[in-house]
Amino acid sequence: MALTWRAPVLVAAGLLLLIAWPGWAALWTWTALCVALVAVDLLLAPSPRALRLQRAPLAAVRLGEPRESELVVQNAGTRRVRGLLRDAWQPSAGARGERHRLDLPAGERRRLTTVLVPTRRGDRSADRVTVRSLGPLGLVARQRSVPLPGRLRVLPPFTSRRHLPSRLARLRELDGRSAVLHRGQGTEFDALRDYVDGDDVRSIDWRATARRQAVVVRTWRPERDRRVLLVVDTSRTSAARLQDAGLIAVRLDAQIEAALLTAALAARAGDRVDLIAHDRRVRARVRGSTRGDLLPALVEALAPLEPSLVEADWDAVATEVRTTARQRSLVVLLTALDTSVLDSGLLTALEQLVTRHTVVLAAVDDPALQALAHGRADAEQVYAAAAAEAATAERDRTAQLLARLGVEVVHAEPEGLAPALADRYLALKAAGRL
Repeated sequence: MALTWRAPVLVAAGLLLLIAWPGWAALWTWTALCVALVAVDLLLAPSPRALRLQRAPLAAVRLGEPRESELVVQNAGTRRVRGLLRDAWQPSAGARGERHRLDLPAGERRRLTTVLVPTRRGDRSADRVTVRSLGPLGLVARQRSVPLPGRLRVLPPFTSRRHLPSRLARLRELDGRSAVLHRGQGTEFDALRDYVDGDDVRSIDWRATARRQAVVVRTWRPERDRRVLLVVDTSRTSAARLQDAGLIAVRLDAQIEAALLTAALAARAGDRVDLIAHDRRVRARVRGSTRGDLLPALVEALAPLEPSLVEADWDAVATEVRTTARQRSLVVLLTALDTSVLDSGLLTALEQLVTRHTVVLAAVDDPALQALAHGRADAEQVYAAAAAEAATAERDRTAQLLARLGVEVVHAEPEGLAPALADRYLALKAAGRL
């Protein structure tokens, strides 16, 4: 049972009666009348159990985009049902217009729509549907809450895809489909052509030149069908919240964006891409997908990932890398660039991996750190700026340590990590280091 706004208004109207006829008799008489009206209204209210509820399945949606959730309500009773219905979702589903007015004659059905604009990636769940059936006087309503399961899978926004066209243009240049051809260590021979001004003299093919009696050069293209293994760290460091980063709420979101852009670029380049999400165990794995199926498989695997508040087991990560990448590969490790992470076993794992693979460590910088470093208004801001500068210097020393070890280090703010990692991939491909 639930009282409506009319019930307290009815009780308050009794104050006028008490002013005209003061006394206990008038008070008790009006109270009894109000209780009787509420009781009669409750008895005459149709039962909400007569309603049949059905939820339509929902297709996946990208983070930040709207999706309509449809609820079919059928009146299987013999009386008209007037009242309210609330389709409750968890707060991060971003339900709008979830409260609906009901006026449903017997035997009819209605389709009610709730707009969902999710604010977090992953699986967003419906809670329950609550129905209030009003009595004829509108003083009271019968209420019933029914669990009605529903799930909306919210995919990563992949906002970094806007950087893909420009990187694909550079890839076409590297791949020889444009006028620019590169020569570098480990690249594959493509074709012979006449020498033009500006060509590297080291690319001259002297035997072909002698046969043709004209200077001929070799053209080269980057190696294809190489292996790229993306390792996404889902341990406690990936739960760090990032300020003023738009749809990227935590470090893991930025890592996912970078992984998707790099995977899309590598697939277009003809390389084979695998992915592992790991903390103390494997949280997601994508392996052996074809070029057309790769991106949907990655998005589906990464969508439900949530940070785990545990330390990463880097020995297990190294074992998974060795098992997955049995030949020389580009291993991209998306984690935090922090001395505490190195001390937890990452440094030992990297020492093992760099002996066989080309290793890139990609890390997200917190925008708040840069903002704190510029504060000078008062003593508190000066101390915060000093702490931010110390943290930045420590990060730079860690990057230099890894560089001496042979690890390629890429770090940038959330929106810049994906394009920076894509650029590093292209640079390694151009140099024939994959």
